[in-house]
Amino acid sequence: MAMNDSVNILNSAYLAVEYIDSFLPDNPLQQPFKNAWNYMLDNYTKFQIATWGSLIVHEVSYFLLCVPGFVFQFIPYMQKYKIQQDKPETWEKQWKCFKTLLFNHFFIQLPMICGTYYFTEYFNIPYEWEEMPRWYVLVAQCFGCAVIEDAWHYFLHRLLHHKRIYKYIHKVHHEFVSPFGMQAEYAHPLETLILGTGFFIGIVVFCNHVILLWAWVICRLMETIDVHSGYDVPLNPLHLVPFYAGARFHDFHHMNFIGNYASTFTWWDRIFGTDSQFIAYKEKEKKQQLIMKKKAN
Repeated sequence: MAMNDSVNILNSAYLAVEYIDSFLPDNPLQQPFKNAWNYMLDNYTKFQIATWGSLIVHEVSYFLLCVPGFVFQFIPYMQKYKIQQDKPETWEKQWKCFKTLLFNHFFIQLPMICGTYYFTEYFNIPYEWEEMPRWYVLVAQCFGCAVIEDAWHYFLHRLLHHKRIYKYIHKVHHEFVSPFGMQAEYAHPLETLILGTGFFIGIVVFCNHVILLWAWVICRLMETIDVHSGYDVPLNPLHLVPFYAGARFHDFHHMNFIGNYASTFTWWDRIFGTDSQFIAYKEKEKKQQLIMKKKAN
């Protein structure tokens, strides 16, 4: 009975979004995107698309999304939004991070990406334009992937902080007490494999077109680079996502090493009380701000 009710609710929501979508103006970018997509299908094999296409999407998205945070360090006005203002980025740290990223991307992640083609073949995942899901279905699928990845990340990330194994694997990621965007995938190769597995679970559950692979890559990179950016910028559109953790939430994890283990959402830390130190820290900050205002007046 409960299952039928849930299915009916989802069907109603789908019909409502489809109805609203029918009133929206045509997307002027749809036809150019369609032409580019069909050109890709006509000129490249599925293996090339799934492998090299996925690598290009990952690399271009990763470093483009890192650009704003990288530029912020040179803009005095943006320093008021930096969370740990007493720990500026250094060229030495950023260069070290960049070298490790290149190794992880091409020697750890690329072999995993090479399995994408075989995954799409085994599960008969379509590539054709006509089979591509509508935008709102894609958004819902990416959100579902994020929920699954967040659960995996919370429990495995918390396990990696266990005192018996922390120094062997996860300590590498915590070399930077004050994170910056490019550091999002700076990690021990084993951590890349362990926490990266959560990324693929949602793909296995929801994937009905190769476009989801790329859309979910971009969404996941947007999130992880944002929370590692070190800047809490107002009007961040990601803050519109329900229960979104954000940069301050994860920045505290790097500063404190304990608590705030989830990647995207706040509910797991709230349920298990692993955000208690973060909540206490925020209350302390508020009190200090009030004291400073009273002294100024």
